[in-house]
Amino acid sequence: MRTRRSATLPTILLAIAALALDAGCGDRAGSAAPPADTRAAASPDPRVVEAERTALAVYAGYLEALRKAESASDPHDPRLAKYLADPLLTRVRLTIRDAKEHGAMRTGKLVSDPTVTEVSLDTVPPTVSIQDCLDSTGYRLVYRADRSVVPGSEGGRYVATVTVTRYPDGQWLINEGAVHKGQPC
Repeated sequence: MRTRRSATLPTILLAIAALALDAGCGDRAGSAAPPADTRAAASPDPRVVEAERTALAVYAGYLEALRKAESASDPHDPRLAKYLADPLLTRVRLTIRDAKEHGAMRTGKLVSDPTVTEVSLDTVPPTVSIQDCLDSTGYRLVYRADRSVVPGSEGGRYVATVTVTRYPDGQWLINEGAVHKGQPC
């Protein structure tokens, strides 16, 4: 997945912050046995379950590391490298550096509701795709000097996607991500 770069600081900063199906069951009239589950009868592949769990943990760690790095205006916060790989790591660091150079920082809370949308363990490298509904309405870009909101940086609720990749050393890292401002959630 590719992302577009915008010339405005608020758009760039929102872009870094880089749908569960609910199956219902019902009784069949006249049936003594419970209805058959329409999903696969076999247990889920434990490798897939573990990859999903790990990818979601990496994503949650990334969001927390991002929040701390942005609130401190620290593009070299070592926590970022614990969860991100290039090209996303460099993009995030440049965005935080750009905000810092303009005297801006983030405050507040970024609300996340991620869902794994695809697990590809047989590809090289293995990947897990996550889709999230990010709510940045309470996550403000403010000027450090007076804490006034940076004009044009209003948040919102947008779909965000990331790809978590397993590297040869076994580490799972996010290397791609995008906020889809045209897709509110």
